[in-house]
Order: sequence, then structure tokens, then C-alpha cells
Amino acid sequence: MRYFLLDKITAFEPNAFACGVKNVSLSDQVLHDHFPDHPIFPGALLVEAMAQLAGFLLESGRADAPERAILAQIERAKFHAPAGPGDQILLKVSLAQRLDAAAQVEAEAHVGERCIGRARLTFMLRRVDSDRVTEQRAMLYRIWTRELGPVSAATDPGEAGST
Repeated sequence: MRYFLLDKITAFEPNAFACGVKNVSLSDQVLHDHFPDHPIFPGALLVEAMAQLAGFLLESGRADAPERAILAQIERAKFHAPAGPGDQILLKVSLAQRLDAAAQVEAEAHVGERCIGRARLTFMLRRVDSDRVTEQRAMLYRIWTRELGPVSAATDPGEAGST
């Protein structure tokens, strides 16, 4: 993944929910073309930000790492209002259902008290034997959770939240 749409994780309960933040900045390259003179954060990237947070929730605290969450389906995606430069998007994902090889989450995005989007996301859970992927995820999860205390000490995505 070459772009990250999550700035930090603010709350986390393994196998239950995760909350995070995406700060929208005029320096976000996508805003220069979407749209000139009226920059708004694209709905597709809002879904991707929710999916990145959901991936953290599904991959963290798992003894069977390196199982990875791969987005497979987007259902009932609705966008209620745009986000733009200076907005802080508050994201929340909650585990709706988990099976051995798949999981579903309910995702919401807010700016302040206003809900700007929501979706139900389905993921395939697949084993990915790649040291590079494992190292990248461990680095990301350390950065995203650095303010959460014990979770930030995790060196492996499978250890995050297992305290």
C-alpha cells in the first residue's frame, strides 16, 4: 500500500471495535483535482480509510498471524456530506460477524457530530506468508497506535491489543 488514509487509532477493543482519525489537509494531493476551487475528500477514499481501520481491527490480537484482511465487498455505502481541508474525520468500525475465513464490519465516518458516511464491509481472511508485509503492518500499527499505551509496544500485528 503506497498511501495511508488513517493518521492514528484513538480507541481499540480486540474483536469488537476500533476508532481512528483521518485529518484532511489541503496538502492531500487528491484534493487538487477533486475538485479545483471546491476541494472535497473523495467518497472512495473515505471507504478505503474505513477499510484500513477495519483491517487493523481484524488483523490485531490474532494468534494466527500473518492472516490478512482483504476487502471483498462493500455494501450499503452511503455518503451524507463531504469532508474538506481542515476537517478531522472520525472513523469507527465495529465487528458485525466473524467466521474462519471472512468477517464483516459496520463502518461510520463523522466530522464532529455529523455523520458523513457509512458502509458494511466484508473481508476475506487469508494467510499471507511475507516478511515484507508483516514488517510493513507492524510499522504502521506501531505508528497508528503510539498514543494507546500497551498496544503501541506490539512488534507484530498479531500481538497488537493482546495485553
